Amino acid sequence: MAFPIEADLPALTTHLLERLRAPLPGADAQRRFAPQPSRHNWDPASRPPGAREAAALLLIFPGTHGPAVVLTQRHADLPHHGGQISLPGGGLHDAESPEAAALREAYEEIGVDPAGVRVLGTLSTLWVIVSRFVVHPVIGVIDRRPSFVPSPREVDLVIEAPIAGLLNPASQRWVRRERQGVTHWVPYFDVGGHEVWGATAMMLGEFGALLDPSFGPGPAPADRDGNPITLF
Repeated sequence: MAFPIEADLPALTTHLLERLRAPLPGADAQRRFAPQPSRHNWDPASRPPGAREAAALLLIFPGTHGPAVVLTQRHADLPHHGGQISLPGGGLHDAESPEAAALREAYEEIGVDPAGVRVLGTLSTLWVIVSRFVVHPVIGVIDRRPSFVPSPREVDLVIEAPIAGLLNPASQRWVRRERQGVTHWVPYFDVGGHEVWGATAMMLGEFGALLDPSFGPGPAPADRDGNPITLF
């Protein structure tokens, strides 16, 4: 059963705390938001030897239109995922926990005071093959809308994404793109005209599955020959 999208922040927090104690949706939910066809033998749950560890903060706060999460548009000249829409996050420092890293990165990137954030738990790790990071998505809640202060070196734009909007099927779309001569169908969220895809969409996809087990964009459109693309 889907969680009511009109729920307020306290009800959403209570639901998430209960849901995070149960088995997570995991790779199945992440794959719903992966480009089709996927990279050969890619498994979102992989932890390859030598992979770097990173954390991302899925910060929930009281937004203009109900509970929202914060996203950022990264500077185009950053070495990884430049110009893309992402969650605040980055690599773990030595002996740093994912929770500490996620809070530190949110402070460095958008000025969110870690002292005001309650960490609810973590989602499944996600292997991002392009940047060779195993990402730990951390869910946190803050009771007041932060005064976001974007880092001029890393962040071009701070974006408020209402959770009700993310859960709305109309915001979940597909676009066809070419990569290395191969046509891919890429699922994404439309957040105020911004396309949120890739690893960020996969993490948001698992988050959405905590609220609605069937959450996802549905099957990919037909390929150029009119044949359905095989999903996972």
